Amino acid sequence: MGTGLVMAPKVNRKTVKKKKTEEPELEPLCCCEYIDQNGEKNHLVASFCDCQDLDEGCERWITCKSLHPETFERIMDTISDRFRIPWLRGAKKVNITIIPPLILLPLFLHVASWHLLLGIIILTSLPALALGYYYLTHKRKDRTLFFLSLGLFSLGYMYYVFLKEVAPKGRVGHGQLVILTCGLFLILIALGQAKKNPGYLKNPLQNGSLPNNSPVELLNRKGQEKVKGFSGDSLGSVNNRMVKDDPKSYSRTLVESPNKVKEDWCAKCQLVRPARAWHCRICGVCVRRMDHHCICCVGESNHQAFILALSIFLVTSVYGITLALDTICRDRSIFIALFYCPGVYANYSSALSFTCVWYSVIITAGMAYIFLIQLINISYNVTEREVQQALREKTGRRLLCGLIVDTGQYNRGFLRNWHQFASLGARTLHPPAEDIV
Repeated sequence: MGTGLVMAPKVNRKTVKKKKTEEPELEPLCCCEYIDQNGEKNHLVASFCDCQDLDEGCERWITCKSLHPETFERIMDTISDRFRIPWLRGAKKVNITIIPPLILLPLFLHVASWHLLLGIIILTSLPALALGYYYLTHKRKDRTLFFLSLGLFSLGYMYYVFLKEVAPKGRVGHGQLVILTCGLFLILIALGQAKKNPGYLKNPLQNGSLPNNSPVELLNRKGQEKVKGFSGDSLGSVNNRMVKDDPKSYSRTLVESPNKVKEDWCAKCQLVRPARAWHCRICGVCVRRMDHHCICCVGESNHQAFILALSIFLVTSVYGITLALDTICRDRSIFIALFYCPGVYANYSSALSFTCVWYSVIITAGMAYIFLIQLINISYNVTEREVQQALREKTGRRLLCGLIVDTGQYNRGFLRNWHQFASLGARTLHPPAEDIV
């Protein structure tokens, strides 16, 4: 009689233990060893060895031949992988983009303090170089810590020059120095809050399957929809739109047409974006109510912290510039001292302080422009991404030569716009009416 039961073979526990003990254990890394990008064990001493691309690049540079872009990218990848510092249990990788500001900024400022003409040339070229690097990295969609390093090091270096060159002259009181120091710490705290999660969207497929009653299947890589369970005439009113991180809210709001579903579908993140969400090319993920990406991605959850960091920086920077100019150019107003300060290049200390003041003025002016644009956008309830889209498509209402762009889609009035901005990130049971399309 066949019972249908199959007896499982007995496993000898002793042989299993022997197999486990026979597996070789990975040797712990010393402070100068690391696992490279090829998965092989390497040492810091051998960082300049076995690099054929670097040898080829040096040979082409000596013979005045052009270097292929692919070879240059491989060289940079190898350098970034081998640029490490000794650390416990293996050498730690250091992002190479944080190094240039630490070296170039003090060098440029010290050279600029030698003469007035050198100062004009260097201080006017620094913003152009920074903007050029900004557009280059955004065009290549690279993540870089250059601007974060430049911002933080600029704050620290300006504070260092202030303590070393300005404060000892006796014109700055202890209370004023305490206020300036507190402002610096508040900037760092607000910036730390702005660096947090801006509101990344998660793919519901990672947490589980989509609801079985979903009428739309949006997993076509070619950008075309595959519709199940509905005819073509009824698609315009029953397509579901996913607006939350969990699959339960997949059908919270409705979309007007299949074209709208296709427009909001993100092929990279494999999800349907809610209203006002965008895909960040730098972070590689969709962000709720994304505004822009600078030193960090600014979205729904950290937009308030970003505005707070900007406002504290502007107040602290203007206060520090005022104290420095009052010490360097005595008995003169701030605006006159900026453009006319006789004898400031008579000694190196005052020349370096004056150069750093002008560097701070340039940075503060740029941040003030960004702050003004942010205040205008908040007042009209638009994000920077929506402004750029309106300018490309030539939609919306433009005022003051394009400084103000009102799309009219989410504008609910000055007070209601600011009230909505003040409540960003708050968890509400019912979504705002503007998120329902």
